[in-house]
Formats: sequence, structure tokens, C-alpha cells
Amino acid sequence: MTETVYTVTGMTCPHCVASVTEEVTKIEGVQDVKVDLPTGSVTVVSAAELSDDAIRAAIDEAGYELASR
Repeated sequence: MTETVYTVTGMTCPHCVASVTEEVTKIEGVQDVKVDLPTGSVTVVSAAELSDDAIRAAIDEAGYELASR
């Protein structure tokens, strides 16, 4: 099991949190997603290391931008 923290920009409300959580949860192997709105951090717990491309695509689909890992 691995835990990775990403920084996402553009989130401003609980709907943003829900959108990001929903899209990242769709990635195969993701077991848990925690979003901290004030800091923009997204903590992803997964069975194995996830590709940055998969995370970036999920964040883009939710309408936000992956700033860093």
C-alpha cells in the first residue's frame, strides 16, 4: 500500500472536493482519497504506485489542475 500527497489548484468549495474525490476514486487501485480544501492537498492511498498521468487526467476531468506531487 502506498500513500501519495498531491497539490491541486482551483478548488474553492465542498463541491470541488467532491468532484476531485469522485474522479480520483475511479482510478484502478485507489483505496482512499482525502482532500484538504484549505491547503489544496489531495492524499491518495492506493494498492500500488499510481502514474502521475492517471492522477493528472482525473484532476483535469474534475476541472482542476495538478500543481505538484
